[in-house]
Amino acid sequence: MFTIEHEFDATVITLVDEGDDPGDYLQEDITIQSFEECVVVEQVDDHDVVQRITFSHAQLRELAAALNLPEGVYRLKQSDEKD
Repeated sequence: MFTIEHEFDATVITLVDEGDDPGDYLQEDITIQSFEECVVVEQVDDHDVVQRITFSHAQLRELAAALNLPEGVYRLKQSDEKD
């Protein structure tokens, strides 16, 4: 399950781990905050410490592409490049 909220300066997405089967170990919620200049991913760890990763929008686009590609080295084309 996930939620999407549009706030003044960011879009906030919260991912809730519901598990696939009863009795699954569930992870803490993940919060993704998309700002004009970056995207911040946060999750509370087992010691109640917020772990934070900040991506540029270019890094996030590369991550999204990488999830669907086989092993290798890649560079995404800029949207203004011609084939």
